[in-house]
Amino acid sequence: MDFALCHLSVVPLRSSPSDKSEQVTQLLFGEIVELLEWKGRHWVKVRCTWDNCIAWAQARQLKPLTSTEHRTFSEKFAYCLDLFQPLMSSDYAMPIPLGARLPDFDGMKFSFDGKTYNYAGQAVFPENIEPTPERVIKLARRYLLAPYQWGGRSPFGIDAGGFTQMVFKMVGINLHRTPDVQVHQGELVDFIEQSMPGDLAFFENSAGAISHAGILLPDGKIIHAAEQVRIDRVDHFGIFDEETSRYTFRLRVAKRVLKHKITPKPEQKEARKELPQAALF
Repeated sequence: MDFALCHLSVVPLRSSPSDKSEQVTQLLFGEIVELLEWKGRHWVKVRCTWDNCIAWAQARQLKPLTSTEHRTFSEKFAYCLDLFQPLMSSDYAMPIPLGARLPDFDGMKFSFDGKTYNYAGQAVFPENIEPTPERVIKLARRYLLAPYQWGGRSPFGIDAGGFTQMVFKMVGINLHRTPDVQVHQGELVDFIEQSMPGDLAFFENSAGAISHAGILLPDGKIIHAAEQVRIDRVDHFGIFDEETSRYTFRLRVAKRVLKHKITPKPEQKEARKELPQAALF
């Protein structure tokens, strides 16, 4: 198998081998893909190694990896925790976004493709990550006001599935790429009243298909990507936009993907007298 690394800040992955085709997702600096199929010399179909998403990339926006590099970069890396922070080489600076990977990072620098890069921003190694609700919420809030962009995964443009995926990826939990597939992960939360901060909530469109997701916050709030990453009210009906005084997304189900369990408060147990949220619609 052949693998390659994204060596640019943010790279689009498309539905077909053309710059005019739909962007279905993005690569961030340091992420690794498997090369599946070539279309001429300029386009290659790739599989993202963290979520198995398959799409097309411009070949020159990737750098091939040796088997040793692939093994090393897959096992040893750190996540960038700054919104944007420059990588400094001897002849240029390149900004990388929140969630980008620093391959073979030693805490100060790393080397790749004949260059040494220095990084002075915040970073975290996977082995030091503790997947707690507090960390999930802190990371989620860093994306506030990021504009909505179909297929986006960076603070300069992100969609609903990309937002939830990136936040949980940085706490060591791999989610699938889109809400309609993410909904099959984790454990069911029977009632929205029993949900905990850090749980995922999923919403359906008029056809009854899962089309949106967000991360639940304390006090009946949710953070999600719609027009921009924003915080709204949420209840057993769905997301309520106070600016327009209407519900914008209809709740289908909540799921818990964090490994630890939190005992519900006594008053939350009374919610079992209500219908399960999955039966409301």
